[in-house]
Amino acid sequence: MEIVKFKDLIKDDELARKEGFSDSLELEREFRRMYPDDTQDDSLFQIISFTKLPVDEWEGEKIDEKAMIIERGDILFDIGKFNKSVMCYEAALKIDPEDIYILNRKGDNLTRLGKFEESISCYDKALNLDPENEFIWNNKAIALLNSNKPGEALKCNSHALKLNKNNFVILYWRGFILEMLGRYDEALECYDKIVELNPEDPEVWNARGNLLSEMDRVEEALKSYDKALELCLDDAPDASTWNRKGNALLELGRFKEAIDCYNNALSLDPDNEAYWCNKGVAFMELDKFEDAVECFNTALIINSRNDDAKVLKDECLENL
Repeated sequence: MEIVKFKDLIKDDELARKEGFSDSLELEREFRRMYPDDTQDDSLFQIISFTKLPVDEWEGEKIDEKAMIIERGDILFDIGKFNKSVMCYEAALKIDPEDIYILNRKGDNLTRLGKFEESISCYDKALNLDPENEFIWNNKAIALLNSNKPGEALKCNSHALKLNKNNFVILYWRGFILEMLGRYDEALECYDKIVELNPEDPEVWNARGNLLSEMDRVEEALKSYDKALELCLDDAPDASTWNRKGNALLELGRFKEAIDCYNNALSLDPDNEAYWCNKGVAFMELDKFEDAVECFNTALIINSRNDDAKVLKDECLENL
C-alpha cells in the first residue's frame, strides 16, 4: 500500500492506465467528480496493489469462475444487453461445454439477436444432452417460428407438449404457431385450455381476443378483451388491449365506446399513429368530421408519410 498526494497522483500516466483510465487527465477528471472535497494538492489517497496468484496457491474458498460468468451473463440478459451476455455464456461454455443451462441461455440470447440458425444449434446441443427437456424443445420451436418455419416449429412444440400437456407456456406458443398456420380452431382450443387451467393470465385472454377478432367472432372477442383489462387493473394497463377492444367495438358499430377505448390507449401511448387513425375513423362513423381531421392531423405530425391518414383526412375534408 502506498500513500500519494493528489497533485502527484494526477501526473502519473502509468498508474492511471493500470487503474483503467486512458491517461492521468482522465483520472483527474473522474476523481474531481467523485471526490469534490478531496482534490486539493495535498489531499491523500491510498494506492492498493494486488498480486495475481496461480489458482493452486489461493488461500481460503476457491472462486467458482463459471458461476461468476453465468451470473454476469444472466444480469446482462435480464437488462437486454444481449450482445454482451452472449459473450459471457460463450466464455462459460469454454469452461464447461456440456452445461445445458448455458447452452439454452446462449440459444435464448441468439434468438433475441435474430441469429436463429445459431440459436437452433445451441438448443440441439442441449437436447442431445437432455432430450426430455420440454422448455428447450419449446425454445427451439420459437426459434424455428422466427425463422419462418412454422411447420417445423409445430413439430418441436408437439414434442414439448408430449412431455407436459399442461405447460402454459408451451400451450401459449402452440396457439400462436397454429395461428400462423391458419389453423384457428385448433389455436383457440389451446387458448381455451390455458384459461381453463389458469384463468388469471391477461396475456392469454388478450391473445384469445385477437384470435376471435380474426375469426370475425367479435362479441366473443370483446368479452376476452374485457377479461384481459379486468385482470390488468392491478398492474400497468396495456395500450394494445385498449386499442384492440376499440377495434372490436368499432366493428359492432358502438362508436362512442370505441372512442373511449382509443382515448385510454392514447393516454398510455400518445405517439401511436395507428391509434389516432382508429380514433379518427370512429369519429367519421359518427359524422364528426372536424374531430376526425384533428386525429388524422396528429397522426401525420407523428408520421408525415402515413398514407392512410392522408386519404382519410381528404375524405373528411370533402364532407365538411
